[in-house]
Amino acid sequence: MLERRGNEIHFNPRLMELCAHYHFVPRLCQVRAGNQKGRVERAIRYVRESFWAGRSFTTLAECNRQALLWRDQVAHRRRWPGDDSRTVAEVFAEEKLRLLTPPVHPFPTDLVLPVRAAKTIYVRFDLNDYSIPPEAVGRQLTIAASDTLVRILEGTAEIARHHRTYDRHQLVLDPAHQQALLKTKRKAFEATPGGRLALAAPESKTLLDLAFAQGESAGSQTAQLLKLLDLYGPAASRRAIHEALERNTPRASSVALLLRKQQRSAPAPMAVDLSRHPEAQAIEVRPHDLETYDELARNDDSEQ
Repeated sequence: MLERRGNEIHFNPRLMELCAHYHFVPRLCQVRAGNQKGRVERAIRYVRESFWAGRSFTTLAECNRQALLWRDQVAHRRRWPGDDSRTVAEVFAEEKLRLLTPPVHPFPTDLVLPVRAAKTIYVRFDLNDYSIPPEAVGRQLTIAASDTLVRILEGTAEIARHHRTYDRHQLVLDPAHQQALLKTKRKAFEATPGGRLALAAPESKTLLDLAFAQGESAGSQTAQLLKLLDLYGPAASRRAIHEALERNTPRASSVALLLRKQQRSAPAPMAVDLSRHPEAQAIEVRPHDLETYDELARNDDSEQ
């Protein structure tokens, strides 16, 4: 109830949706008249003292399993308050025939909250952090949490789904979100000069570290190695860098010298004789009459 003015009642709209879904009507008691709902209060007290007292569990599924077992073995076997000759289970079986058939779909009871991811791939809910795709970082999102699932929505589209945890300060990570983040970071790294060089020639990292330790500029060495990489290709550059490390000359100038040496020592390409190739023998070349070209020249002169 949101507001009451005399006999006029302003119910919570969410309650009215629940009533319409399951076909029942709410009935209020008078203000400060607890005796009007004594039977309801006693039922709550019975569950609190008979089921909850001294009971332990670690998951909601385990709690529900124990509750159903308690219902069948304890609660349903007690005497019906209105007639001691019958049990609660017997009265419920009789009353069940008069109940309406429940709806096909249960009433949606998800807790819906707005949320925004700051700088990481996690959003916080109920003191736990749940992962989201990297592209959703910084956007306005919505959490829809049921008793077992935490769904994360962008607009009406579901972008993440996790099993709900009732622990505290836990990181609930979808491995696909982590892989997408690593892929994004890898692309950003490969876009840098050092990243492109490391991708094409992994040995270059060791060479740059040694060159820097000897007083060389890392930026200048990287730029020179990239020029050599574009000029000679990855395979030759890797061989030259490896040889420079073996010679203990970790500098781009040494790599350039070794690359030029490799190029000079490379065997000259062999001439290929195709004169006796069967397909070459079958080629027929028809000579054209050169007067055709003379005719074209005369036409150009006449037009001038």
